[in-house]
Amino acid sequence: MKKLATMIAALAIGGTVHAAPVPAAKQELVNRVLQLWHPESIGESMLQAPVGDAVQQARAVLQGRVSPEKRDAALKEIVADARQFMDQNKPLAQASAQKLVGTTVAPLLAERFTDDELRQIITILESPVKKKFEAMVPELQKKLGEGVAADTRAVMDPKLQELQQRIGMRLRSAVTP
Repeated sequence: MKKLATMIAALAIGGTVHAAPVPAAKQELVNRVLQLWHPESIGESMLQAPVGDAVQQARAVLQGRVSPEKRDAALKEIVADARQFMDQNKPLAQASAQKLVGTTVAPLLAERFTDDELRQIITILESPVKKKFEAMVPELQKKLGEGVAADTRAVMDPKLQELQQRIGMRLRSAVTP
């Protein structure tokens, strides 16, 4: 009955169901992959991108147009608004992804991977080495970022300042009557 409901739901959202019902053992493997992978985080990522872009655009617009004190105060408020927006809307995006994963991602996993391949994916996702590496990624990114910044600062800072000035001039000419 649940498989029939899944097929009907897939048809209702515009999908087509071509595959035969997934055997229970394979569906359990697919479910385990989904549990370990956390695809609901995709909804949050999709929400973060435009919010981050909006904050970056605001920062660019304010740069050079207002005093540093006003700029910093405005950015502080903008960032607070962005965080509040994320806090309020993240649950909706995550719930939507969670709701749709069974009719979008799960059938693809079942169709394109064998039982043995799904077991291998599970082994990878459960790997203590993978978890250790993922826990270390922020530190690795920070160290690399610091190194790149130090290595390129002398060359990049003047170029970035020039770019910011050009953008500021373009913004001023665009908004000046």
